[in-house]
Amino acid sequence: VQLQASGGGLVQAGGSLRLSCAASGRTFSSLDMAWFRQAPGKEREFVAHISWSGGSTYYADSVKGRFTISRDNAENTVYLLMNSLKPEDTAVYFCAARMGSGYGLHPYEYDYWGQGTLVTVSS
Repeated sequence: VQLQASGGGLVQAGGSLRLSCAASGRTFSSLDMAWFRQAPGKEREFVAHISWSGGSTYYADSVKGRFTISRDNAENTVYLLMNSLKPEDTAVYFCAARMGSGYGLHPYEYDYWGQGTLVTVSS
């Protein structure tokens, strides 16, 4: 599976961005998908997860109510809509894919990774 993340950029605090992750190489609709992020000097952390059907989503407490994960299985794409952005949201954002059940909160649970897209939120 190849994953290509895009949509990052520079935004002011309070603004919004939508990240996209396009998948190819395997039946996308059979894969659970997630977004992680990694700030400079910090470990990669879980942001959001969506099940293969889109029927189940889960969010880190730090983004709950501000971020929305969604997917379009016809377009082989997963999205992360980020509203009310804060400077602490600044990080490289990675999309990830796996076969499995559960929320998949840890990077080691994922088999496939995109290259990352940088989100910078200015104060």
